[in-house]
Amino acid sequence: MALLMGAFSAYLMWKSTELPIGWQPDEGPGGGFWPFWLSTVMLLSCIWVLVNWVRRSTRIANSTEPFFPPGVLLNVGTVALALIIGVALFDGAGIPGFDGIGVYAVLPLFMLFYMKGIGNHSWAATLLAMVAIPVTTFLFFEAMLAITLPKGMTEPLFEPVFARVYACPGREGIGGFFSCLIDPS
Repeated sequence: MALLMGAFSAYLMWKSTELPIGWQPDEGPGGGFWPFWLSTVMLLSCIWVLVNWVRRSTRIANSTEPFFPPGVLLNVGTVALALIIGVALFDGAGIPGFDGIGVYAVLPLFMLFYMKGIGNHSWAATLLAMVAIPVTTFLFFEAMLAITLPKGMTEPLFEPVFARVYACPGREGIGGFFSCLIDPS
């Protein structure tokens, strides 16, 4: 599995270099930046797993148990299908007349399904994740990196926030973003 994942990581690194992987002046990270560096970390992790396996230095490297316990593939398949449906709902998946529901509506729905439906977590933890993950995603991508994510039919809800934040000079970085929310001048 480490060899397969390592090969996939190397492919993703190679493919992401079709876009700029460095910092672009006045833009932020290039389109290939995150895929390249995340794939690099994944490749290094695969190499570490292989080193441990060759050295037989961990309990897992010496195990004779099946790699996938019974029932795991069904759970993984269910989550993968939910992710595919969620991504399709981001921007409408090319369905004529359907703009999608956007990232910030899909994320809470996915967290509800995953945490309550699959994980049977408490309502408090589920609701916290349903709020915290979209807010954190918004702050990271939209505010700090100025990367617009698909909002679909929820876009009108974001217009007051964008009007206030994007009109503010010096909004780059989390400190500047919060100061713009408080005082946009």
